[in-house]
Amino acid sequence: MDPTGRVALGRTAVEVTRFGIGTVPIAGLYAPVSEAQAAATLQRAWDLGARLFDTAPLYGYGVAEQRLGRFVQGVPRQEVVLATKVGRVLQTDRPGDEPSHRGPVEDRQFKSGDAAEPVFDFSYDGAMRSFESSLRRLGVERVDVVHIHDPDASYAEALGGAYRALAELRSSGVIRAVGAGMNQSAMLARFAREADMDCFLLAGRYTLLEQGALDELLPVCLERHVSIIIGGVFNSGILADPRPGAMYNYAPAAAPVLERAQRIAATCERHGVPLKVAALQFPLAHPAVASVLCGVRSAEEIDEDERLFRTPIPADLWAELKRDGLLREDAPTPT
Repeated sequence: MDPTGRVALGRTAVEVTRFGIGTVPIAGLYAPVSEAQAAATLQRAWDLGARLFDTAPLYGYGVAEQRLGRFVQGVPRQEVVLATKVGRVLQTDRPGDEPSHRGPVEDRQFKSGDAAEPVFDFSYDGAMRSFESSLRRLGVERVDVVHIHDPDASYAEALGGAYRALAELRSSGVIRAVGAGMNQSAMLARFAREADMDCFLLAGRYTLLEQGALDELLPVCLERHVSIIIGGVFNSGILADPRPGAMYNYAPAAAPVLERAQRIAATCERHGVPLKVAALQFPLAHPAVASVLCGVRSAEEIDEDERLFRTPIPADLWAELKRDGLLREDAPTPT
C-alpha cells in the first residue's frame, strides 16, 4: 500500500496522504522529547511523503502545536495539511487568567515543556479563543482541518457552540474542513446526521480488533460523504504486541480481549505477516477511510511505519480471519 497516496476529505478540496502523523508523542507523552528529536521526527515524516499532520492544544498543553508550527515554517505551506482541535482551552488562553500550571514536569502526563492547565470549553467563544491561540502557537494564518475534541459529555454545547464557530470559520475561508475527533463512534454518527461535517477523527474504534463502527458510523459517512481519519490502530498497544499486561483502550487488557488479539497475531504469523502490518493497513480498505494517523516520537518510528504500510499482505490472511470469526464478514479488506 502506498502511504503517500492522496485522498480527498469528504467533499472538500483538501487532500490528505494515507499516512498521517499524530503529534501526541513529540509533545512528550509519558517521556520527554527534545526539540531536536521532535524536529528530526517531523522532518523524516516529510521526507517520506507524509503531508497530514494532526495536533491539538491538549497535546503537551501547547507544546505539540508550537513544535509543529516551527517545523511548518520551513516547508511549503501549501503542501501541508494542518489539523488541530477545539474544546480544550488552555488557561493562558482565557482573558484575564493567570497561568495555571500542572506542577512539576515529573508529575504531568506530558513531560516536555511547561504549559498551562487545559479546561473543557465547547462554547462558541471558547472555540474561537482556542482557534486563535492555536494560530499563534502554530505561527500560521489558517488551518486546513479543525476538529471538535472529545465532546462526549457536551454534545448540545458542542453542536450549538463549537460547531457553529467552526462552520463560520469554514465559510470565511480561514479553515477548509470541519470535523470532530473522538474515541467513540455513536456520537460521531449523530454529528454526521445533524451537522454539515467534512471529516471525523475516530480513535481506536475501527481496528483489526473491533469493527463496531461498521454498524452505524461508517455507513452514514458514506451516505453523507464524510471522510474518516483513523487513529489508535494498535488499540493502545495490544495490536502491536499482545503479551500479558498489554494495554487496550488505555488500560490493561482484559483476558478475553488479550486472547482474541493473540489469536489474530497467531493467524498473521502463519501467513508471514507481522501483526502491526495488518493492524495498520486494515482500516484503509474501507471507502470512507481517508488516512491513518501514526503517533511517532522518533525518525526510527517513522521509518518503521513507512515499512508497515508497504509490506504486502496475502488475501488468504483476511479470509482466514473472517472464517475464524476474528474479523467481521462485512469488513472491507485491502487488496
